[in-house]
Amino acid sequence: MENWTNKNILILGAARQGLALARYLVKHGAKVTINDKKMPHELQEEQDSLKDISIEWMLGAHFSSLLKGKDLVCLSGGIPLDLPLIKDAVRKKIPLSNDTQIFLEACPCRTIGITGSAGKTTTTTIVGRMAKEANKKTNNKVWVGGNIGDPLINYVDEIQEDDLAILEISSFQLEQMTRSTDVAVVLNMTPNHLDRHKTMENYYNAKTRLLKYQKLTDIAIIGRDDEGARSMTKLGSGKVLTFGSKPLVAGESGTYLLDDYIYFRDNRMEVPLIPDYSIHLRGDHNLLNVLAAALIGFVEGFSPKVMSRALEDFYGVAHRLEMVRKVNGRTWYNDSIATAPERSMAAVRAFDEPIVLMLGGRDKKLPWGKLGELIRQRVDHIVLFGEAAPKIASGLGSSRSGHRPYSISHCIGLEDAVKVAEKVSEEGDVILLSPGGTSFDEFKDFAERGERFRELVNELVEVEVEEE
Repeated sequence: MENWTNKNILILGAARQGLALARYLVKHGAKVTINDKKMPHELQEEQDSLKDISIEWMLGAHFSSLLKGKDLVCLSGGIPLDLPLIKDAVRKKIPLSNDTQIFLEACPCRTIGITGSAGKTTTTTIVGRMAKEANKKTNNKVWVGGNIGDPLINYVDEIQEDDLAILEISSFQLEQMTRSTDVAVVLNMTPNHLDRHKTMENYYNAKTRLLKYQKLTDIAIIGRDDEGARSMTKLGSGKVLTFGSKPLVAGESGTYLLDDYIYFRDNRMEVPLIPDYSIHLRGDHNLLNVLAAALIGFVEGFSPKVMSRALEDFYGVAHRLEMVRKVNGRTWYNDSIATAPERSMAAVRAFDEPIVLMLGGRDKKLPWGKLGELIRQRVDHIVLFGEAAPKIASGLGSSRSGHRPYSISHCIGLEDAVKVAEKVSEEGDVILLSPGGTSFDEFKDFAERGERFRELVNELVEVEVEEE
């Protein structure tokens, strides 16, 4: 839709994506209704944020009558496609969209879209840093957002043709999308968000949409170490490149690690890109994120010096294997972003030290068995907290003969869990918050949970050891 004047648009969900889209659409002449199942008093702050523009608010339930006369229904990220109101819209042939789709339709500059089950935010952040470093001496702007930070629809009217937009895109956003980015990146594909998508097939199909709508001139970048991502290599219409720790096979082009250096190789050349001493991120999963970012950087024409400089002072983004503090000989790490067992496994593998692992939150109907196997090899103590604690305990199973023994403590919430983790730990331990579940039982999102964890750890008192 190129002309929004007098179009009747229904936006479902008063989250940041929906609010940003509402402002954009009203600015461009649309008549907008925002609908959310929360009650008016629960959304006072959201209503106040848009009080300077003309919006109709319909709150308290998803009313089927809202579809009357609507030209388009737009979904915020938290709205599932099996909502009866959405099914009614599909039956009535009212098109669906969201802020990311509308941004891509309006964006005048080159776009990079990054998705995957894990590593999206770190990879997007690294590519953003590389792009900003590369454009330091130009007037071109780099815009980073999407599923992180501000929705880029807030800025699309400012974006110029020679700028670059880098988007993290979630499976929730991809479900409605019929448009792709100039460079489409699928990092990996492991079980996640099955509470929302119900089946792995649905989840997989949502991710593939980033590739299926590419043009012949577009580029797809795929993680070749991951079977789920690798199975998507033939879905895009354009050129396909891969990244991974495993060697490139004959005829394949992409990035790989050899002799402490990240290289790009195709059938014409081999180019050294980034020395591993520039990389300060822990864990094999973060090495894969850098391999992906290096490949994106190469495609975009960033020089090896630019890519290395962007990494030299980068120690990770907040809530992702973030070292909070060393106190009383214990080192505390905040990995609150780990909202699936697979992510917790990646975090555990990043350490050689003895680990006290804090797991909990709300379950996403994902399997815990593989994490249990890893725990029996690598973890000394488990501290469970929150709504999912009983399910996690059942899924992990008990200690087994011949495996590393571990203890399990059960706590009500995060504050209690921090106290218990400190109590069961010993000097030299890593205490790792890598929950494996969402934060919604106790917090509004993983960032709020991570910030509270930081506060609690910083409140711990250093015990002075008396000299003999």
